[in-house]
Amino acid sequence: MTERYPEWSDVRIFLAIARTGTLGAAAKQTGQTQPTMGRRLRALETVLGQTLFQRTRDGFVLTDEGAAVLAYAERMEEEALGFTRALAGNDARLTGSLRVASSDWFGVHVLTPVFARFLARHTGVSLELVTDARPYNLARREADLAFRITPFEEPDVIQRKLMHMDYALYGRSDLVPPSAGDGAGQTLISMDSAFDALPDVVWIKRLLPNATVAFGSNNRGAQARMCAEGGGFAVLPCPLGDTTPGLARIDPGEAPPGRDVWFGYHRDLRRVARLRALVDMTVEVLANL
Repeated sequence: MTERYPEWSDVRIFLAIARTGTLGAAAKQTGQTQPTMGRRLRALETVLGQTLFQRTRDGFVLTDEGAAVLAYAERMEEEALGFTRALAGNDARLTGSLRVASSDWFGVHVLTPVFARFLARHTGVSLELVTDARPYNLARREADLAFRITPFEEPDVIQRKLMHMDYALYGRSDLVPPSAGDGAGQTLISMDSAFDALPDVVWIKRLLPNATVAFGSNNRGAQARMCAEGGGFAVLPCPLGDTTPGLARIDPGEAPPGRDVWFGYHRDLRRVARLRALVDMTVEVLANL
Protein backbone atom coordinates (compact mmCIF):
# COMPACT_ATOMS: atom_id res chain seq x y z
CA MET A 1 0.00 0.00 0.00
CA THR A 2 1.13 3.50 -0.78
CA GLU A 3 1.72 5.53 2.37
CA ARG A 4 -0.24 8.78 2.44
CA TYR A 5 1.26 12.05 3.64
CA PRO A 6 -0.55 15.20 4.76
CA GLU A 7 -0.88 18.06 2.28
CA TRP A 8 0.84 21.31 3.30
CA SER A 9 -2.36 23.22 2.52
CA ASP A 10 -4.19 21.12 5.13
CA VAL A 11 -1.40 21.55 7.67
CA ARG A 12 -1.68 25.31 7.14
CA ILE A 13 -5.37 25.07 8.00
CA PHE A 14 -4.54 23.03 11.12
CA LEU A 15 -2.20 25.83 12.25
CA ALA A 16 -4.79 28.54 11.60
CA ILE A 17 -7.41 26.70 13.67
CA ALA A 18 -4.91 26.02 16.47
CA ARG A 19 -4.01 29.72 16.63
CA THR A 20 -7.49 31.19 16.40
CA GLY A 21 -9.59 28.54 18.13
CA THR A 22 -12.55 28.65 15.72
CA LEU A 23 -13.28 27.73 12.12
CA GLY A 24 -14.70 31.17 11.43
CA ALA A 25 -11.62 33.05 12.64
CA ALA A 26 -9.32 30.61 10.86
CA ALA A 27 -11.29 31.02 7.64
CA LYS A 28 -10.95 34.80 7.86
CA GLN A 29 -7.20 34.49 8.46
CA THR A 30 -6.62 32.20 5.48
CA GLY A 31 -9.14 33.72 3.10
CA GLN A 32 -11.17 30.51 2.75
CA THR A 33 -14.75 29.62 3.60
CA GLN A 34 -15.72 28.00 6.89
CA PRO A 35 -17.10 24.84 5.23
CA THR A 36 -13.83 24.46 3.32
CA MET A 37 -11.87 24.75 6.56
CA GLY A 38 -13.95 22.03 8.20
CA ARG A 39 -13.67 19.75 5.17
CA ARG A 40 -9.90 20.13 4.89
CA LEU A 41 -9.45 19.53 8.62
CA ARG A 42 -11.44 16.29 8.38
CA ALA A 43 -9.32 15.24 5.40
CA LEU A 44 -6.14 15.85 7.40
CA GLU A 45 -7.43 13.90 10.38
CA THR A 46 -8.38 11.04 8.06
CA VAL A 47 -4.90 10.90 6.54
CA LEU A 48 -3.27 10.95 9.97
CA GLY A 49 -5.79 8.61 11.54
CA GLN A 50 -6.00 10.89 14.57
CA THR A 51 -8.38 13.50 15.97
CA LEU A 52 -6.42 16.75 16.25
CA PHE A 53 -9.03 18.93 17.97
CA GLN A 54 -11.69 18.52 20.59
CA ARG A 55 -14.81 20.40 19.51
CA THR A 56 -16.23 22.39 22.44
CA ARG A 57 -18.87 25.09 22.85
CA ASP A 58 -16.07 27.67 23.15
CA GLY A 59 -14.19 26.52 20.07
CA PHE A 60 -11.55 24.05 18.99
CA VAL A 61 -9.05 22.78 21.57
CA LEU A 62 -6.00 20.72 20.65
CA THR A 63 -6.13 17.06 21.65
CA ASP A 64 -2.99 15.42 22.99
CA GLU A 65 -2.31 14.17 19.45
CA GLY A 66 -2.80 17.67 18.00
CA ALA A 67 -0.49 19.22 20.60
CA ALA A 68 2.14 16.57 19.82
CA VAL A 69 2.34 17.55 16.14
CA LEU A 70 1.96 21.32 16.54
CA ALA A 71 5.69 22.01 16.68
CA TYR A 72 6.27 19.90 13.54
CA ALA A 73 3.54 21.84 11.72
CA GLU A 74 5.17 25.12 12.72
CA ARG A 75 8.52 23.92 11.35
CA MET A 76 6.79 22.96 8.09
CA GLU A 77 5.35 26.47 7.94
CA GLU A 78 8.74 28.07 8.48
CA GLU A 79 10.29 25.99 5.71
CA ALA A 80 7.44 26.81 3.32
CA LEU A 81 7.74 30.52 4.08
CA GLY A 82 11.50 30.36 3.66
CA PHE A 83 10.92 28.74 0.27
CA THR A 84 8.73 31.62 -0.92
CA ARG A 85 10.96 34.29 0.63
CA ALA A 86 14.00 32.85 -1.14
CA LEU A 87 12.21 33.07 -4.48
CA ALA A 88 10.97 36.58 -3.75
CA GLY A 89 14.48 37.61 -2.80
CA ASN A 90 15.72 36.81 -6.29
CA ASP A 91 13.13 39.05 -7.96
CA ALA A 92 14.97 42.07 -9.36
CA ARG A 93 12.02 43.50 -11.33
CA LEU A 94 10.16 46.65 -10.31
CA THR A 95 6.85 44.85 -10.64
CA GLY A 96 4.64 43.01 -8.21
CA SER A 97 3.06 43.87 -4.88
CA LEU A 98 4.28 44.91 -1.44
CA ARG A 99 2.37 44.75 1.83
CA VAL A 100 3.27 47.47 4.34
CA ALA A 101 2.22 47.65 7.99
CA SER A 102 2.11 50.70 10.24
CA SER A 103 -0.04 52.46 12.82
CA ASP A 104 -3.19 54.07 11.50
CA TRP A 105 -2.31 57.76 11.69
CA PHE A 106 1.29 57.23 10.52
CA GLY A 107 0.07 55.31 7.51
CA VAL A 108 -2.47 57.98 6.57
CA HIS A 109 -0.56 61.19 7.28
CA VAL A 110 3.07 60.22 6.75
CA LEU A 111 3.37 57.16 4.52
CA THR A 112 0.51 57.64 2.05
CA PRO A 113 1.96 60.83 0.48
CA VAL A 114 5.29 59.02 0.01
CA PHE A 115 3.54 56.00 -1.46
CA ALA A 116 1.67 58.20 -3.93
CA ARG A 117 4.99 59.51 -5.26
CA PHE A 118 6.41 55.99 -5.39
CA LEU A 119 3.46 54.59 -7.35
CA ALA A 120 3.59 57.48 -9.81
CA ARG A 121 7.22 56.62 -10.52
CA HIS A 122 6.89 52.80 -10.48
CA THR A 123 3.63 51.97 -12.23
CA GLY A 124 4.31 48.23 -12.24
CA VAL A 125 4.19 47.98 -8.44
CA SER A 126 1.09 47.83 -6.24
CA LEU A 127 1.10 48.62 -2.53
CA GLU A 128 -1.15 47.35 0.24
CA LEU A 129 -1.15 49.32 3.49
CA VAL A 130 -2.48 47.59 6.63
CA THR A 131 -2.87 49.59 9.84
CA ASP A 132 -3.22 47.88 13.16
CA ALA A 133 -2.00 48.22 16.72
CA ARG A 134 -0.61 44.69 16.71
CA PRO A 135 2.87 43.98 15.35
CA TYR A 136 2.74 42.07 12.07
CA ASN A 137 4.98 39.01 11.75
CA LEU A 138 7.57 39.59 9.03
CA ALA A 139 8.79 35.98 9.04
CA ARG A 140 5.29 34.75 8.19
CA ARG A 141 4.95 37.35 5.41
CA GLU A 142 2.08 39.09 7.20
CA ALA A 143 3.86 42.18 5.90
CA ASP A 144 6.89 42.77 3.68
CA LEU A 145 7.82 46.08 5.34
CA ALA A 146 6.75 47.37 8.76
CA PHE A 147 7.06 50.70 10.58
CA ARG A 148 7.08 50.83 14.39
CA ILE A 149 7.96 53.18 17.24
CA THR A 150 10.07 50.48 18.91
CA PRO A 151 13.00 48.46 17.52
CA PHE A 152 12.30 44.99 16.14
CA GLU A 153 13.17 42.02 18.35
CA GLU A 154 12.45 39.29 15.79
CA PRO A 155 15.42 37.37 14.41
CA ASP A 156 16.40 37.75 10.74
CA VAL A 157 14.91 41.26 10.46
CA ILE A 158 16.92 44.02 8.83
CA GLN A 159 15.98 47.23 10.60
CA ARG A 160 16.92 50.90 10.67
CA LYS A 161 15.82 54.00 12.52
CA LEU A 162 13.93 56.11 10.01
CA MET A 163 13.34 59.35 11.87
CA HIS A 164 12.81 61.05 15.21
CA MET A 165 9.26 62.27 15.53
CA ASP A 166 8.52 65.33 17.65
CA TYR A 167 5.34 65.60 19.71
CA ALA A 168 3.61 68.77 20.90
CA LEU A 169 0.62 69.87 22.94
CA TYR A 170 -2.29 70.94 20.73
CA GLY A 171 -5.61 72.63 21.20
CA ARG A 172 -8.23 74.41 19.15
CA SER A 173 -7.02 77.92 18.45
CA ASP A 174 -9.97 79.61 20.22
CA LEU A 175 -9.50 77.74 23.51
CA VAL A 176 -7.68 79.30 26.44
CA PRO A 177 -4.43 77.32 26.75
CA PRO A 178 -3.39 75.70 30.03
CA SER A 179 -1.48 78.15 32.21
CA ALA A 180 1.21 77.38 34.74
CA GLY A 181 -0.27 75.25 37.49
CA ASP A 182 -1.59 71.77 38.12
CA GLY A 183 -4.17 71.69 35.31
CA ALA A 184 -7.23 72.02 37.54
CA GLY A 185 -10.25 72.87 35.42
CA GLN A 186 -8.57 71.79 32.17
CA THR A 187 -9.81 68.99 29.92
CA LEU A 188 -7.44 66.57 28.21
CA ILE A 189 -7.62 64.09 25.36
CA SER A 190 -5.27 61.14 25.73
CA MET A 191 -4.64 57.48 24.99
CA ASP A 192 -6.99 54.91 26.50
CA SER A 193 -6.10 53.33 29.84
CA ALA A 194 -4.22 50.42 28.24
CA PHE A 195 -1.51 52.85 27.11
CA ASP A 196 -0.90 54.75 30.36
CA ALA A 197 2.82 53.98 30.23
CA LEU A 198 3.48 55.76 26.91
CA PRO A 199 5.98 58.62 27.35
CA ASP A 200 3.61 61.37 26.18
CA VAL A 201 0.84 60.13 28.51
CA VAL A 202 3.20 60.09 31.49
CA TRP A 203 4.45 63.56 30.53
CA ILE A 204 1.04 65.27 30.37
CA LYS A 205 -0.11 63.66 33.62
CA ARG A 206 3.04 64.92 35.33
CA LEU A 207 2.67 68.40 33.85
CA LEU A 208 -1.07 68.75 34.55
CA PRO A 209 -1.85 66.19 37.27
CA ASN A 210 -5.27 67.61 38.16
CA ALA A 211 -6.58 67.98 34.62
CA THR A 212 -9.52 65.78 33.65
CA VAL A 213 -9.10 63.22 30.85
CA ALA A 214 -12.46 63.57 29.11
CA PHE A 215 -11.72 61.43 26.06
CA GLY A 216 -9.33 58.52 25.58
CA SER A 217 -8.61 56.49 22.46
CA ASN A 218 -5.88 54.28 21.07
CA ASN A 219 -6.47 55.99 17.72
CA ARG A 220 -4.38 59.14 17.31
CA GLY A 221 -6.58 60.30 14.46
CA ALA A 222 -9.61 60.19 16.74
CA GLN A 223 -7.70 62.18 19.36
CA ALA A 224 -6.79 64.85 16.81
CA ARG A 225 -10.39 65.11 15.59
CA MET A 226 -11.75 65.41 19.12
CA CYS A 227 -9.15 68.08 19.82
CA ALA A 228 -10.20 69.99 16.70
CA GLU A 229 -13.82 69.74 17.86
CA GLY A 230 -12.88 71.58 21.05
CA GLY A 231 -13.00 68.56 23.34
CA GLY A 232 -9.77 69.49 25.13
CA PHE A 233 -6.01 69.57 24.74
CA ALA A 234 -3.99 66.64 23.40
CA VAL A 235 -0.39 65.60 22.97
CA LEU A 236 -0.05 64.57 19.33
CA PRO A 237 2.73 63.64 16.91
CA CYS A 238 3.61 66.83 15.04
CA PRO A 239 3.06 65.37 11.55
CA LEU A 240 -0.55 64.71 12.64
CA GLY A 241 -1.23 67.78 14.77
CA ASP A 242 0.33 70.25 12.33
CA THR A 243 -1.83 69.01 9.45
CA THR A 244 -5.15 68.83 11.32
CA PRO A 245 -7.24 71.92 10.45
CA GLY A 246 -8.15 74.11 13.42
CA LEU A 247 -5.36 72.93 15.72
CA ALA A 248 -2.55 75.09 17.08
CA ARG A 249 0.52 74.16 19.07
CA ILE A 250 0.45 75.10 22.74
CA ASP A 251 3.68 75.96 24.58
CA PRO A 252 3.40 74.76 28.19
CA GLY A 253 7.01 75.66 28.97
CA GLU A 254 8.56 72.30 28.10
CA ALA A 255 8.27 69.97 25.14
CA PRO A 256 6.80 66.48 25.46
CA PRO A 257 9.08 63.54 24.66
CA GLY A 258 9.29 62.48 21.03
CA ARG A 259 9.57 58.98 19.62
CA ASP A 260 11.86 57.24 17.16
CA VAL A 261 10.33 55.49 14.16
CA TRP A 262 11.91 52.25 12.92
CA PHE A 263 11.31 50.22 9.79
CA GLY A 264 12.17 46.57 9.19
CA TYR A 265 11.88 43.75 6.66
CA HIS A 266 12.94 40.11 6.58
CA ARG A 267 16.52 39.58 5.44
CA ASP A 268 15.36 37.14 2.74
CA LEU A 269 13.73 40.10 0.94
CA ARG A 270 16.80 42.33 0.92
CA ARG A 271 17.38 41.75 -2.80
CA VAL A 272 13.79 42.48 -3.87
CA ALA A 273 14.18 45.50 -6.14
CA ARG A 274 10.73 46.97 -5.53
CA LEU A 275 11.23 46.76 -1.76
CA ARG A 276 14.63 48.42 -1.97
CA ALA A 277 13.18 51.17 -4.17
CA LEU A 278 10.34 51.82 -1.71
CA VAL A 279 12.71 51.89 1.26
CA ASP A 280 15.08 54.27 -0.55
CA MET A 281 12.31 56.73 -1.40
CA THR A 282 10.83 56.56 2.10
CA VAL A 283 14.21 57.29 3.67
CA GLU A 284 14.90 60.08 1.18
CA VAL A 285 11.60 61.84 1.93
CA LEU A 286 11.22 61.24 5.66
CA ALA A 287 14.66 60.90 7.22
CA ASN A 288 15.16 64.67 7.44
CA LEU A 289 11.68 65.60 8.65
